[in-house]
Amino acid sequence: MPIPERTDHENAAPRDDAIYRCEFIVPEDAIDGNGHVNNVAYVQWMQDAAIRHFTSINGMDLMHGLGATWVVRSHRIEYLAEAIAGDRIEARTWVANFRRVRSLRRYEFVRAADGIVLAKGETEWVFVDVESGRPCAIPDAIKQMLPLAPGGPES
Repeated sequence: MPIPERTDHENAAPRDDAIYRCEFIVPEDAIDGNGHVNNVAYVQWMQDAAIRHFTSINGMDLMHGLGATWVVRSHRIEYLAEAIAGDRIEARTWVANFRRVRSLRRYEFVRAADGIVLAKGETEWVFVDVESGRPCAIPDAIKQMLPLAPGGPES
């Protein structure tokens, strides 16, 4: 259920744009017994969008060079409307804040055909030292790569 490979619309998250967007078509394997996208698919898509965003700004190289990684502390999702196989979805993600060792990232999933927000979510990520497995302070170099958009697309 990962976000399918790049479609015809995916930005490279220019530094002046804090909102990362990518579009994909809902695959058949994301559909549950009720005929719509399974809730677990959204969790996977949230993670995929976050990774794509961070990768698009070369954050992975910097993070690995620092001997660190991001791990999930918690996810929260609010389901607002159904999506079905074949729907074109725009995933939007942005960083809402940084704390010492944590960062809050938010998401929206919007059906491209009608602009309806299907789901909203957020993930609290923790920056962790790979060797010790312990949380460590998020370096300024990482923070500078990710401009904040506390309110999201509407702000």
